[in-house]
Amino acid sequence: MQDMIKRIIDADNEAKLLEEKSRKTAEARKEEIERQSKEMYDNYISDALETVKKNDAYEEQKTEKEWEEISARQQSVMIKLNSDYENNCDRWADEIVSRVLADD
Repeated sequence: MQDMIKRIIDADNEAKLLEEKSRKTAEARKEEIERQSKEMYDNYISDALETVKKNDAYEEQKTEKEWEEISARQQSVMIKLNSDYENNCDRWADEIVSRVLADD
């Protein structure tokens, strides 16, 4: 009878040890999964920030180029308008005066 009780106690102790080992293993796996998840998240965020920096630089260059093209076109138009004015201002003034006086 004593032997049987000892075997039951031993089996119970073994079960408790096995349960504790399983709990520790599960906890270790959970921690590893959390660590890997955080590492993956950090890598993803790092890559995303790098992509944003590259896109910002590209968009800034593109915008600067477009601004230079627009400025060049505006300068060209301004030169043409000034040239037209210089070449035609007297004729335009005379025509405006003659039209105003003709309507009276």
